[in-house]
Amino acid sequence: MQSLRKVIFWAHLVCGVVAGLIILVMSATGVLLTYEKQMLLWADTRNYQIAVPAGTERMPIEDLLAKVQAAQNATPTGITVRADQQMPVAVSFDRGRTIHVNPYTGEAMGEGAMGTRNFFRAVTDWHRWLGTEGNGRATGRMITGVCNLAFLFIVVSGLYLWFPRSLTWAHFKNILWFRRGLPGKARDFNWHNVIGFWSLLPLFLIVLSGVTISFAWAGNLVYRVVGENPPAPAARPATAAQESQTVKKAPLTTAGLNSQCARAEQHWPGWKSLSVRFPASAEAPLTFTIDHGTGGEPQKRATLTLDRKTGETLKWETFASFTKGRQLRSFLRFAHTGEVAGIVGQTIAGIVSLGGVVLVWTGLALAWRRFRAWKARRAKVVAEAEALA
Repeated sequence: MQSLRKVIFWAHLVCGVVAGLIILVMSATGVLLTYEKQMLLWADTRNYQIAVPAGTERMPIEDLLAKVQAAQNATPTGITVRADQQMPVAVSFDRGRTIHVNPYTGEAMGEGAMGTRNFFRAVTDWHRWLGTEGNGRATGRMITGVCNLAFLFIVVSGLYLWFPRSLTWAHFKNILWFRRGLPGKARDFNWHNVIGFWSLLPLFLIVLSGVTISFAWAGNLVYRVVGENPPAPAARPATAAQESQTVKKAPLTTAGLNSQCARAEQHWPGWKSLSVRFPASAEAPLTFTIDHGTGGEPQKRATLTLDRKTGETLKWETFASFTKGRQLRSFLRFAHTGEVAGIVGQTIAGIVSLGGVVLVWTGLALAWRRFRAWKARRAKVVAEAEALA
């Protein structure tokens, strides 16, 4: 047992030292991304709160889109409507551009907080690809993926190493609670053990889900675990430049949108947001995303696909209608950010990510002290050997 513990300890230490700085970057950026959706929504709309006159109704979607399209001289690619009567409608265009529109007058109110969006975009780039761009992102993604795997081993092996050799309450108490007045090495050891223990389960889910996001084989394994064949890889979407070179986008056809949006609103009452992306073809069906939660709770989201001409329901998909494999895959996707449990889950994920920063820091500090102690012992042995000689 002692030899096994020694092997696991050194593997734990080596993984931490090699991948530590990358894990530190991912953990720190994860803290900054904790409330990304809420902060973006607040930043985008805080200056666009709408005073609703009594008895006033929202403009029909067809009229609103026609007015926006004429004013912007561009074809909308999608629209998001919120149930809150004081919130603007978000109209999307190519290249990630979004215009916030007064739903009662159709007047453009602005593009929102571009500085905030650019900040979160930069943080996300570091979290996923270490800030690389273009072809370098494949390398950045591979590095973060491998470090996620190393982090997963560190978390699992850390639980084994956490158990003291002597299973007594006195020994457990020293690694279950923070202790005051400890010197540097003892303090780092105490913090490493306490934070590692109390953040173990959520940290395991966050890191495990990160592995399934980083590697296709890990995502496919989720389906195979429940006895399902993984779905075929989705076709990679063309970039805006590629689309402009190959397919000329047809003008937006808005006929029938009023009744189809009304049908989507009535299909699942109590919704908080309703969005739809407009396909390039006027013949293609419309798929509405209806959300009852914060946007990251798959169990509170559904999609409704309607025939463009007749308005008939072609498909209605809820979380409960998914296969077990797809449910588990969706759960893991949003467990990575904690959004699967709403604002409480996001908060836990943020705290655990902050704990990950401390774990890396204390782990590297302990490794550095061990290395310095080894160098001191080695220097002492060499000095004694030279004195004897």
